Amino acid sequence: MILINNFFIRHANKLIKQAYCTNISSLSKVERIKFLRKMARPNSRENPVIMKLDSQEFHSIFNDELRSLVSLFKEYGYEIRIAGGAVRDLLMGKQPKDLDFATTATPTQMKEMFVSENVRMINANGEKHGTITPRINDKENFEVTTLRIDVVTDGRHAEVQFTTDWMLDALRRDLTINSMFLGLDGSIYDYFYGHDDLQKRRIAFVGDAVTRIQEDYLRILRYFRFYGRIALEPNNHEEGTLKAIRDNVHGLENISGERIWMELKKILEGNFAGDLMKIMLENGLALYIGLPEKPNLDEMKRVWEQSGHLNLNAITLLASLLNTVEDAIDLHSRLKLSAFERDLAVYIVENRAPKLHPKPLMPFQQQILKSMSKPTNTQKMAVEVLKYNNSSYWEELEKWEIPKFPVSGNVLKERGVEGGRMMGQVLNELKHFWADHDFSLSVDEILKELPRVLNTIAEKKKKK
Repeated sequence: MILINNFFIRHANKLIKQAYCTNISSLSKVERIKFLRKMARPNSRENPVIMKLDSQEFHSIFNDELRSLVSLFKEYGYEIRIAGGAVRDLLMGKQPKDLDFATTATPTQMKEMFVSENVRMINANGEKHGTITPRINDKENFEVTTLRIDVVTDGRHAEVQFTTDWMLDALRRDLTINSMFLGLDGSIYDYFYGHDDLQKRRIAFVGDAVTRIQEDYLRILRYFRFYGRIALEPNNHEEGTLKAIRDNVHGLENISGERIWMELKKILEGNFAGDLMKIMLENGLALYIGLPEKPNLDEMKRVWEQSGHLNLNAITLLASLLNTVEDAIDLHSRLKLSAFERDLAVYIVENRAPKLHPKPLMPFQQQILKSMSKPTNTQKMAVEVLKYNNSSYWEELEKWEIPKFPVSGNVLKERGVEGGRMMGQVLNELKHFWADHDFSLSVDEILKELPRVLNTIAEKKKKK
């Protein structure tokens, strides 16, 4: 679906009827946007400046580089404010990890300004979206983006038009809590009651939820991600928001697996992960995020309720929804997981069933020693399986130092053992014997078992 002028053009016919005799087609582009903005915008504040921030966290962001950046924009007559997540974090008393800036200056104007002042610019790829990145005092980079509206969107990308209207830029953003600006004098600009929502711990789209989602379908996952970060209760969703998600979930089909996994991973590692996954699946997300048509919700519920407090790897909880190894491979194909994440998903599906052994860690320790991949990676995977099952032994295995098998292939070769596959089989059998004796046998004690091992392997070959 192509959206033109976002909320405005989508509702143009309705607005024209409301305007009675106003002939919108006779207006200039600027006048038309102003008219539609007045008619279509969500409930907004007459005066967007709601308070002045004077916290320790706010003052701590100012260093020589930031002061230089701000003074430069002021000298050239352009307004600049902090935008988005940093404003939200500062209002919550948190130190922001990143600072993003918005400005009334166009990219061309910024480039001319920085060239005149001999300021180096990096990362030219953002310019088509209005972002210029100056490196101030050759010490710190700042991303500065021109105010803009998304003129044409297809659910993944947008063609933008630059503006000097701060409200229009706020209107194109996803959630009210992310739509605020912070002046460098501490003034909070809140057009769409994002501060109110933040205080209520409410997650709401700016204006019409359907429009915001259809501009970028990844916002479905961003909604759940920020719910996990901000909300105080696991299931306090508004039905209108969930309906907008249900009706548009198909749009995730065309979003890349990498982008989906980036958001999904943060959901799985955040608050209420199990509860949010349940809501997401009940609202139709499974097939679009790489999960089977009938994910194992009962198993996920069990794992979340008993092990959710153990700081599970994102894949560990996600794997609880998988039924087979093939499901794990399909998940990897959709999300483009890392090699470790892919192997962890497969390992959990294959090893989550209880392993009955008088020494509970022995089956996992043997796997670690026999592993064809890095033993430390297999150890991490085994720890995740123990967490998955809420086993009290996971910390012991995590601290376990992998012992080095004292018998080498050269030692066996000296005793007449053939190389290649035969050597591998003998080493594995001897490792099992060594493991069954708590990894404490000497080389001589292990080699005493060599005749028995060779005989066992020979007998197996005869039976084949």
